[in-house]
Amino acid sequence: MTAAIRRLVLDVMKPQEPDIIEFADAAADCAGVAGVNAVLIETDRKVQNLKLTIEGDAIDAAELEGAITDLGGTVHSIDQVVCGERLVEQRGTPQDR
Repeated sequence: MTAAIRRLVLDVMKPQEPDIIEFADAAADCAGVAGVNAVLIETDRKVQNLKLTIEGDAIDAAELEGAITDLGGTVHSIDQVVCGERLVEQRGTPQDR
């Protein structure tokens, strides 16, 4: 059995249109999503990079990626995944120095 995805942090490249609001709204409409935080990281003439932080009880990652792709976006990387019964926050370790 696969553990439920509770948080995803994605680096997304998108065209100038549709805007960041449409991307956040499309992500929020996906199965298992309770909330979305969308931050514009970088913009140039043709594309924008977004950081999407998505939280919920059982996020459907495939549906989420499909919604991003349908709007012309591409997932560059998955920067964080939290799975299981509860959200676990990252803690500092000696390797982080």
